[in-house]
Amino acid sequence: MTTPQEELLPGTRRALLHRIAVAQAEGRAPSVVATAVRGGRTVWTGARASSEETVPGADTQYRIGSITKTFTAVLTLRLRDEGLLDLQDPLEKHLPGTGVGKVTVAELLAHAGGLAAETPGPWWERTPGSLRPELADVLGERPAVHPAGRRFHYSNPGYALLGALVERLRGAPWEEVLRQEVLEPLGLERTGVRPQAPHAHGWAVHPWADVLLPEPAVDLGRMAPAGQLWSTSGDLARFAAFLVEGDERVLSAASVSEMRAPAAPAEAADVAGGYAYGLGLELRHDNGRALVGHTGSLPGFLACLSVGVEDDVSVVVLANCTSGLPVFSLAADLVRIIAEAAPRVPAAWKPLRQADPELLELVGPWYWGTQSCALRLSADGLLSLEPLSGTGRRSRFRPNGDGTWTGLEGYYAGEVLKPVRRSDGAVGHLDLGSFVFTRRPYDIAAPVPGGVDPEGWRGVE
Repeated sequence: MTTPQEELLPGTRRALLHRIAVAQAEGRAPSVVATAVRGGRTVWTGARASSEETVPGADTQYRIGSITKTFTAVLTLRLRDEGLLDLQDPLEKHLPGTGVGKVTVAELLAHAGGLAAETPGPWWERTPGSLRPELADVLGERPAVHPAGRRFHYSNPGYALLGALVERLRGAPWEEVLRQEVLEPLGLERTGVRPQAPHAHGWAVHPWADVLLPEPAVDLGRMAPAGQLWSTSGDLARFAAFLVEGDERVLSAASVSEMRAPAAPAEAADVAGGYAYGLGLELRHDNGRALVGHTGSLPGFLACLSVGVEDDVSVVVLANCTSGLPVFSLAADLVRIIAEAAPRVPAAWKPLRQADPELLELVGPWYWGTQSCALRLSADGLLSLEPLSGTGRRSRFRPNGDGTWTGLEGYYAGEVLKPVRRSDGAVGHLDLGSFVFTRRPYDIAAPVPGGVDPEGWRGVE
C-alpha cells in the first residue's frame, strides 16, 4: 500500500515537474495540471501556468471532452449487469425509431457501429445543443458510413445514442442518472455538466504568435454524453483508481476489466500504432507499456486519463488550450517516470490454505504432441498452462465446479479443459478443446487422435 505524496523521492517529483513544465512551455498552454495515483491514493500533483495568479490545483475544473464517453460506458454496463439489456441487443430493441436500430449496444460502445464521426450541420463542439434538439438532428440523413461491425470508426453521435438509451431505460435525464449512479458513489464532487469555480477558461493559442482567443463553452445538449463533462485532476484520479479495481456500488471489477479488453476490429494503421478500443476505453502501447484510459478535447481544452494497470500507476493531465500539447504523450511519460523510478512492489507470495490431492495430480509437465508445457496451480485457485520453451499458447483457467476448467485468455479463452481419468481413477490425459495432452510425448496409452505408431520412437539408420 502506497503512503502519501512524500513517498516519491525528491528526484522523481522533480522529474515529473520538469516534464510538465517542458510540455507547458513547448505546447504554449495557458495552464497544465497533472495528478498521479498509485494504490488508489494520490502520490503527486503538479501544475504550471503562464501566470502565477492562474496556477491550477487538483481541484480546478477543466472540460474533459471525450473522457465523458467512459462515464457513459459505465452507465451502459450497469444496465447490462442489472439485466436490462444485453450488449448484443440491437439498439432498436430498446430505442426504436433512430434509423440505425440494427447496430448493437456493444458496437456503439466500441465505435464499431459504422456511424459517422460527427454530426451534420455546424461544428457541434462550438455551437449550442439547441441546434440539435432531437436524435435525428444528431444523426442526419446519412448516419452510417461503414457496414456495422466491420471496422473501428470513432463516432461521437454513437455515444449520444448511448446517452439516450440510458435515459430511456432509466426514465431520467442522462446527467441525473450519472450523478446518482456514478459521481456520488465515487465521491466525484467536482465533476458535472456545468463549470463551478474554481475552473479554467478555454483558450485558443494562435499557431504563429503568442496571443490568445477565448473559446466558447457551450452546452452540448443531445451530444452531452459524448463530451459535456467538467472535472478536476483530483476527481479523475479517483475515477482512474475505479477503472483499475472497480467498485461494487458502481461496477464490479469483472465488468471494469471487460471494458479494458479490445472490442473493436482494428485497422492496420491502428495496429501499427499500438491503438485499440474496448468498451468506452482507449487501449494503447507506449514503449512496451500497456496503457488504458481516454483522451478528450473540446475547443479550449485538452485532457487525458491514462492507466498503467501492470505498473499500478494512473495519470491525469488537463490543459486549457485547443491544440498544441500532446496530452497522451505527456501522460505516458509521467506514468513511465514513476514506474521506472519506483517499480511496483509485488505482493508477497503466499501458499494455498489447503492442498486438494486431485488438483495436485493435475500439475506438472504435459505434452501436446511433442510440445512441452506445464500446468501450475496458484494460491488464487486458478490453473495456468504455460509453454516450457517460453513461447507458445498460454492461459489461466478458472474452475467450473464440476471438475472442468474454462480458459480466461489467449487462444484458450472460453475453451474447456477436462481431466480424463482412466479406469483406475488416475488422470490419463487432458482434453482441451479436443486437443489431447499427455504425460509423455504421444503417449501410446492415451487416445491420441490419429493413433500412435505401435513401434514407438526410433532412430534413423
